[in-house]
Amino acid sequence: MENDFDNFVGFQWDQGNIDKNLIKHDVENWECEQIFFNKPLLILDDPKHSIAEKRWAAFGMTDAERPLVVLFTKRGNLLRIISTRDMSRKERKFYEEKG
Repeated sequence: MENDFDNFVGFQWDQGNIDKNLIKHDVENWECEQIFFNKPLLILDDPKHSIAEKRWAAFGMTDAERPLVVLFTKRGNLLRIISTRDMSRKERKFYEEKG
């Protein structure tokens, strides 16, 4: 992970949309969290969605090697997951080339 993310201590989930990723994309919250502990992990700025607060897109694999894209922001030393979904074919290719 990049230095900006080395000191995070956990995750923060918004109670209003805690089940959103499961309902919309069939991704469990624990799967979202797993990618931050597996290598390679690619983190890119997400300027398109960084209007109200800075956001990033993380590309990584779950323990079961499911390729996910996780959009998130930082709240102090917590990572707040906004949205998660499976990588598209184009994103998987990018991840394999850059990771």
